Amino acid sequence: MTLKVSARGRVPPFIVMDVLRDANARAAAGKDVLHLEVGQPSTPAPRGVIEAARAALDRDVLGYTDALGLPALRAAIAGYYRSRYGVALDPARVVVTTGSSAGFILACLAAFEPNDKVAICSPGYPAYRNILTALDLVPVELTAGADERYQVTLDRLRRQGNGVEGLIVASPANPTGTMIPPDELGAIARHCRDAGIRLISDEIYHGITYGAPAATALAFDPQAIVVNSFSKYFSMTGWRVGWMAVPDDMARAVECLAQNLYVSPPALSQHAAIAAFDCRAELDANIARYAENRALLLRELPAAGFGRLAPSDGAFYLYADVAHRSNDSEEFCRRLLRETDIALTPGTDFDPRRGRATVRLCYAGSRAIIAEAARRLKAWRG
Repeated sequence: MTLKVSARGRVPPFIVMDVLRDANARAAAGKDVLHLEVGQPSTPAPRGVIEAARAALDRDVLGYTDALGLPALRAAIAGYYRSRYGVALDPARVVVTTGSSAGFILACLAAFEPNDKVAICSPGYPAYRNILTALDLVPVELTAGADERYQVTLDRLRRQGNGVEGLIVASPANPTGTMIPPDELGAIARHCRDAGIRLISDEIYHGITYGAPAATALAFDPQAIVVNSFSKYFSMTGWRVGWMAVPDDMARAVECLAQNLYVSPPALSQHAAIAAFDCRAELDANIARYAENRALLLRELPAAGFGRLAPSDGAFYLYADVAHRSNDSEEFCRRLLRETDIALTPGTDFDPRRGRATVRLCYAGSRAIIAEAARRLKAWRG
């Protein structure tokens, strides 16, 4: 007898991980592969974080923590909102999570019922779409173009009407690096509140900007759900620790879900993360390097045939239109890897309909890697 397999698990793959697998196979065969595909810092966790982890290993049993996280870490996160954004956040509303990924699952389970419609931007992070699908929610893709800076706008949301129960925004965004201006984010937050739309704001790239700082949705609506992480600005990707800010009336539901789904976030990572907020000088030095890499690519890529780029206000990505070179970005990236040993991510990961004409480059690597990638791209005639 054939046993049942849930349709909820039949979500598309995260294509960038397939690219990483192929790139790693070439590296294992001795090729000099340049990784511009995976969106993660190339720097280690800050020294203070590593020292705090060592101290915790010597001092603590490292058993389960509260499902919502260590009280000291939740207080430190609340303090971060006061110092960085001027926003008063009660630590009771802070939920420590196993990376931002767990935060999105908890947020969607606590905020929505099966078959609710949740709007997302296209292009956008593929896990939004796939998490919603796996949870029996309905992703509604709001297509954004260059004239909208590849972001959800108030006008686009209004044109969608009131047929959605939720909206996920990201500023800075993956894959484009574009940001929603504070006035526009405030207008979107007010519209969502008035229309009964639950706003979820993905703020995991906050701290990585190249002009004006990013605004938090909590500055405009305390009922918004904010998801953040220690992975990007804090350079702690593999530590798998993030956080949420949730409304008062949702905190208990999220706690019960967290208890049953995860028990608690990793204890060692939580102890270490408390120290991250005291490592700003080291972390800001990382951002300065990203800025240099960004400037190098913006200068060199047009000469390599990558001239049509999304505005990169933040994060560490460039989103390039390659329609003049290929109408199949997946094959384009395979050929690029095969002929230059540069790994990029095809746009189909982020925009299933239009992504065949786009690719994403991550410039979080070292200056030498980014410079060598630019040299190879300029020399490539593929």
